[in-house]
Amino acid sequence: MYLAGIDGGGSKTFAIVTDERGSVLGSGLSGCGNHQMIGASAAVANMSDALRQALRQAGIREEELEFVQFGLAGADRPFDLEKLQPEIAKQLELRQWAIVCDTMEGLRIGSPAYTGVVLVCGSNTNAAGRNRAGAVVQVGGFDELFGDRAGGYYLARQAFGRTIRSWEGREPYSELIRKVPEGLGFTGMEAMIERYLDDNIAEAPLELALIVHEAAAGGDWLSRELLTEMGLELGKSAATVIRKLGDFDGAAIPVVLTGSILQNGRNPLLLQALMKEAGTEHSNCSFVIPKMAPVFGSVLLAMDRLGIPATDEIIANYEQFGGHSK
Repeated sequence: MYLAGIDGGGSKTFAIVTDERGSVLGSGLSGCGNHQMIGASAAVANMSDALRQALRQAGIREEELEFVQFGLAGADRPFDLEKLQPEIAKQLELRQWAIVCDTMEGLRIGSPAYTGVVLVCGSNTNAAGRNRAGAVVQVGGFDELFGDRAGGYYLARQAFGRTIRSWEGREPYSELIRKVPEGLGFTGMEAMIERYLDDNIAEAPLELALIVHEAAAGGDWLSRELLTEMGLELGKSAATVIRKLGDFDGAAIPVVLTGSILQNGRNPLLLQALMKEAGTEHSNCSFVIPKMAPVFGSVLLAMDRLGIPATDEIIANYEQFGGHSK
């Protein structure tokens, strides 16, 4: 029996094909899988590309897959599903398949019981949770205009604007004055600002998030402040999900941390602020940074749908496989 999981994020889409014993038979990598960013047709085309790469590597055909689970950034509301489902049916010939928001695949890799809270902080951000009754709550996930204050793009925008303020003297000196233009290939702040103004560039590049992490490790006050503030916001989101879900009766609540900033970046200031703020709502939170890549959450959800138990051996195999975080 063959099954597949697909993880579609803001910057990349991953696909994994396995059998019922948990053997990874093939993997594929493609571009953006978030339909809110590039449209449903283009996003599903990337999903199709990633899956077909994985199938070629596995040496099996699309129609041989028993079940395919999609875990997609941007699959937040019925409106999103109405756009995605017809495109998947049009571009792929699958026997059985289902879509969940990428938050749920993140929860599945960090919580074997599939309950608790999950925070996603990669290119963008989202927060959600599921209680023992199966009720699901989502907080945020719709970008800065709708109140989100976390994620790589948000961090990049904050770094860009705050660095300009520092350069102009509206804030104290920050090492980002040197690091930001240098990292983006400019000779200095003035040249960078002129280019952005002349060319009407309205978005800060995502690589600024990495520059902030590097500067924070070197002690830069502004970078440290930006990461602390983002940790606080993520903690507020976790606390809100816990409050809305209820139904925990004092039991330990897993808070699963996923996405590249949380799983790979692991900035201690960000994590400390996050944990402290989440703890204000529930003192018995258990914070989990999964070893598995998020795509395996979709694989495990596919196994759940097919009644295949996720044994310790299978979990260990998926953890050793490595893979990618969004």
